[in-house]
Amino acid sequence: MVRARHLGAQRGPALHRAVLRARCPVRASVAVVGAGPRGTGFLERLAANAPELYGNRPLDIHLIDPYPPGGGRIWRRDQSPLLWMNSMASDVTMFTDDSAQPLEGPVRPGPDFARWAGADPQSFPSRQAQGGYLRWVYEEAVAALPPGSTVREHRTRAVRISGPRDGRQQVWLEGEAEPVVAELVVLTIGHLDADPDEEQRELARFAQRHGLVHLPPAFTADSDLSVLGAGEPVVVRGFGLAFVDLMVLLTEGRGGRYDARGEYLPSGREPVLYVGSRRGVPYHSKIGYTWTGERPPLPRFFGPEQVDALLAGPGPVDFERDVRPLIDRELGYAHYHRLFTVHPGRTTVDWPVFEEKYAAAATGAELAALAEDAVPDPADRFDPAALDRPLDGVRHDSMDALQESLRGYIEADLTRRHDPEYSPDLAVFLGLLSVYGQLTRLGDTGEGGARWHGFFSYLASGPPGPRLRRLLALSRAGVVRFLGAGITVETDESRGVFSAGS
Repeated sequence: MVRARHLGAQRGPALHRAVLRARCPVRASVAVVGAGPRGTGFLERLAANAPELYGNRPLDIHLIDPYPPGGGRIWRRDQSPLLWMNSMASDVTMFTDDSAQPLEGPVRPGPDFARWAGADPQSFPSRQAQGGYLRWVYEEAVAALPPGSTVREHRTRAVRISGPRDGRQQVWLEGEAEPVVAELVVLTIGHLDADPDEEQRELARFAQRHGLVHLPPAFTADSDLSVLGAGEPVVVRGFGLAFVDLMVLLTEGRGGRYDARGEYLPSGREPVLYVGSRRGVPYHSKIGYTWTGERPPLPRFFGPEQVDALLAGPGPVDFERDVRPLIDRELGYAHYHRLFTVHPGRTTVDWPVFEEKYAAAATGAELAALAEDAVPDPADRFDPAALDRPLDGVRHDSMDALQESLRGYIEADLTRRHDPEYSPDLAVFLGLLSVYGQLTRLGDTGEGGARWHGFFSYLASGPPGPRLRRLLALSRAGVVRFLGAGITVETDESRGVFSAGS
């Protein structure tokens, strides 16, 4: 979700107030590395705060990014119109209002994407369209800078920054002999590529030896998919949003279409996608209804007080031991607050009674026993382990049985995520957002934190419902085949093939 008002608004102005005023009596020079939504949000906040920070002095701004300002790499306009935003039109804004807290400097309201584009607020527009919105915001921010200011766009990469701590900085650019010199360098980079690890390098070498294809993890829109031939079996490791993009580009992007019943009509140019992951299931569908009524009073069990205690502890924070139990309790509290206050007929005790016992429970086992006594239907209980690994212990007699079972799982997920009778799921989503805001204070939380971030994405950042309905159609058409959980990819030197299983 793009909410750059929370990115550019929090720290940039304070940093300028402390540094640039003292150093720049005439013109301030700023190098901004990254010209996507973060960089654009920074420029908007810089322009809004400029009268207080610099008076009428003009600014010299260097914007460094190989991709066009505004959209940057991810939201650039020269990509397939089939690729959607993963947020509704009404959820995306680059402007501030009274809800943007903490905020230094003036509120500068402006249209969200839906108002700007005249789009259905509940729709999922294309990334191309979002790129147009971001470009407009960028141009508005540049126009709002102090008179006489200059913005120079460097369409290349920054490769190194040098200079004394208290002096002018040099930003060295790819392909340039001389650096950009600035009083302040602001890093507003977003999605970064990951260098291949040894496993990826070995898979690539194996593919080269045997005339196969290996595509490393990458931003799907930048991958050369032309090397994947029609009808060829393709193993896909990972069932998140990158897979959804791949699925779209290799089906609709090759001329396939969906009929009025939602069934897929192949073009004949598609490969066959064999997909699996650690969980073996796609990310949960976006929730298809809006919030009504009282929100859960968060934070409750994982807020500033608990984070302060963790940071003040005698040793390093162990995520699984110290943090995860607090998070699970917080999410469960959000879930049960909604269930007991909005759907009391599915519980056996009143909320105040349950809340008191919930707060007093000392262990996860006690919480589970409490829920079992007070919530008769297991589908109404919050079980983070079952949520995280829905296929644990599930076995199938055949590949066809696995396909049928996974289609049933996805259909059930779509039904539940679009039914307000299960609104505790939306309460958990709100709990996830609250938790995420607290976790930033803990910094790097190691592998445990990384695993939890994956859980967050799986539960809160899944694809729109229509994407999963099309996944079901592709499965029925035989274009997508599910491999299940715990996917393995091995190399067979004697046969010269990749083999995948779970």
